[in-house]
Amino acid sequence: MMRGLLIRGMLVGIVAGLLAWGFAYVFGEPEVRSAISFEESKAAAEAAPAEPGHGAGAAGHAAAHEEEEEVVSRDVQSSVGLLTGVGVYGIAVGGLFALVFAVAYGRLGPFGARATAGLLAFAGYVAVVLVPFLKYPAQPPAVGDPDSISERTAQYFGLIAISILLAVGAAYLARQYAPRIGAGNAVLAAVGGYVVVVALIALALPSPETVPDGFSATVLWRFRVASLGVQAVLWATFGVLFGYLAAKVVERRPVASPV
Repeated sequence: MMRGLLIRGMLVGIVAGLLAWGFAYVFGEPEVRSAISFEESKAAAEAAPAEPGHGAGAAGHAAAHEEEEEVVSRDVQSSVGLLTGVGVYGIAVGGLFALVFAVAYGRLGPFGARATAGLLAFAGYVAVVLVPFLKYPAQPPAVGDPDSISERTAQYFGLIAISILLAVGAAYLARQYAPRIGAGNAVLAAVGGYVVVVALIALALPSPETVPDGFSATVLWRFRVASLGVQAVLWATFGVLFGYLAAKVVERRPVASPV
């Protein structure tokens, strides 16, 4: 059964990656291009000569920069590169989702395969995407210091790991206390505890970098909404499509043998 679930999870990951790529290309890519244009304009303004005598040197440097060939063109990055990245991410998440489903199925209450997949997808979206996003929202190009990208990445993935661990702990405690205080009360207490603890930890972490002056608030808002939308498409696909396929594996009815 595990092998069947794992294969289906990775196949659903391919489909989820394709759908997420389509959403990102339509809704996110225009904002990325706008952010890149802002970054290039800002760099050109900063490189402008302070004195007239330096104009020839600056112009020669700009011309030499324009003559440099891009290793990977922007069109390739926004199409094949984006598709490859989202596809690999979808396959990886699909495999992990299938493993988590195999462990959780039958342990979350009287839920079938579709309901279990839906609950896991919703919990995954909240713990992996939404909660870290509230502290460290997605940043388009031109936002953030390039020299601090390693530090910012470590903080972001650290918060993801903490959120996942707290979510797993909350689910465990809810299951343990459900017979004593009732399933509804146990779930509410676990969710409340998760929210309080993760909020305190998020407040203790360093604040995200500020947006540079002059950057379009509309571009920033649309980019962040698009990033949430990409993840929503991905996780919704797992909740719906994987649940449908998993039901065929874990809910097979035994075939009556002929007498």
